[in-house]
Parts: sequence; structure tokens; C-alpha cells
Amino acid sequence: MHYAPASNRYDSMEYRRCGRSGLLLPVVSLGLWNNFGTFHSYENARSLVHAAFDLGVTHFDLANNYGPPPGAAETTFGRILAQDLGPWRDELIISTKAGYDMWPGPYGNFGSRKYMLASLDQSLHRMGLDYVDIFYSHRMDPDTPLAETMGALDTAVRSGRALYAGISNYDAQRTREAARILRELGTPCLIHQPPYNMLRRDYETGGAFDAMTEEGIGCIAFSPLSQGMLTSKYLDGIPNDSRAADPHSTLTPERITDKTVAVLRDLNALAAGRGQSLAQMALAWVLRQPVVCSVLTGASHPDQLHQNVAALRNLEFTSDELEAIDRVLAAPA
Repeated sequence: MHYAPASNRYDSMEYRRCGRSGLLLPVVSLGLWNNFGTFHSYENARSLVHAAFDLGVTHFDLANNYGPPPGAAETTFGRILAQDLGPWRDELIISTKAGYDMWPGPYGNFGSRKYMLASLDQSLHRMGLDYVDIFYSHRMDPDTPLAETMGALDTAVRSGRALYAGISNYDAQRTREAARILRELGTPCLIHQPPYNMLRRDYETGGAFDAMTEEGIGCIAFSPLSQGMLTSKYLDGIPNDSRAADPHSTLTPERITDKTVAVLRDLNALAAGRGQSLAQMALAWVLRQPVVCSVLTGASHPDQLHQNVAALRNLEFTSDELEAIDRVLAAPA
């Protein structure tokens, strides 16, 4: 199958500036955390990437450990690049990360210079790329000096292996420290990737969003649908074909409590009043934050991508709608 992207791919997508930078990101990006591993269908993965780019989704987010097994998602994406998207590389934003376990021994995780740069070189090899657009420190390291980890990001940019530096899962204090170190090195921190959704608001309430805003760092929220919980899938419990029913998933059945189902049903009713699905309202709700330039969504089928991008048709909330959502989320157990 020969692939040619849709000629109207930029007609409907919205792009937002990432912090105080020259980079614009699509408000909906595609994360390759799931459905791109060795045991997933390559043709389905390929169709997901095609559908995303056809919709104006220019940003594809990976990490060294995405699979399974670790590294498999990058290998799959590299194959799609070589087979289909190579001619449009300059229209793509490709990111990867290092921080979680990748290989045995003392140099295969966290934030040492040794690990960070070795991991980046491996990621480039798997994807067949000379550079990535964004390279992240995937998590805070309690033992390695932050200056060493940020120095590795600076080296990645100065060596041409990455265009921008980012952080992920950093709290407010470490976000400020990382931004200061990178600024002094001359490689500004472009972006922060935290988990953020209606059911998880600690980065909003704990000061991290304030830190990003003050430091000029853009935010791209991962898990905006709380691993699929903020969809219609769990309104009546746990379906057999759902992520929560998969014993290998990080979404465990224990999280789908009676209270959670009641909250999801109330949110779904509010979404219906807006003419949206619950997933679409959840994405719009995350994008209401001025610091958020994009949401990272996953998909198992191209139709889900189309539905997610359709959230852009209604991104505005009235004060009454936001108050009603907050009342639902604050409901006692």
C-alpha cells in the first residue's frame, strides 16, 4: 500500500505555541505507549499513524521503554517512517524519553549522563533517525544530581541529536530547578509532560502548572482520559475486552469502583448536554488550561483518533459547566 497524506490535513487542526518558544504543537498528539509493541498488529499501528497525520496530528510521542517489549514501539515507528512518512519528516515532531528501566545493570535507568545519552543513541538507531525533535528526562532521579541529568539534555541538543529538551513527571520544585539549570546552560526547557485529567489534578493544584507558566515551559498532558476511564467504556462496569480487564495493564480493576462509575455517569450526562462524548469533554477540559498546548492521546483504532480530534469543535466551557464538573469530581465517597 502506497501512502500519501491527505492534502487537507492542516485545514481543521489547531496548533498552539509551546511555552515561550517558536514551536507549535497540534492540540491533539498521538502517544505510542500502547498498541505499537511486538505483539500488536503492525498494519493497525501503521493505519493509526496514517490516520493521525491525515488529521493534522504532526506530533508522535515515544519513549525508550514503550512496547512491549521495551524499544518495540520505536522500532515499529521507525519502520513506518521508512516505509511511509520519510518524505514528510520535516512536517513531523518526534519525541522520545529516557528514565525508566531499559537494560540490566547499573546504567540502564534513571538520569545519569551515561544512561541518558546511551539511551538516546539507541532510540535514534531504532527509529532510523539522525535526531529527534524533543528529548525528555522521563522521571526525576532521587540520587543523580539534577545538573548531571540536565547537562545530558543540553549535550543532546548541542550535539544535534535533539532539537529541544523536555522533562516529564517532575514536581513543581524540580521543574523550577531544571528550568534554571537548562537556562544557565543555554538550552531552555521547552516542555513538561505530566499526567493530568479530571481524575488526577495534582499538577494543577500542587503548583507545577504555575511553575511551567512562570518559566515559559509548555505543558503536554499525558493520560488525559485516565487510561480510558474517562470514556463511555466503564459506565456499566468493566467490559471483558477493556484495558482494566487485561492482567498486563497498569489500569487495574480496583480503580473501577462503584463511586468511580457513578462519577463517570454524571460526567457523561454533562458531556451529553454539551453535545460531546465523555472522552471529548475530558480532552476539552484538559485543554482549557492556558499552559496546556497539547494532549497526548492513545488509540487502538483510527475511529478513536477521529473522535478525539472532533473534541476541537467545542473547547469552550461556561462557568456553570466548570462548576458542575467540579461538583461531580468533589462528590464524597
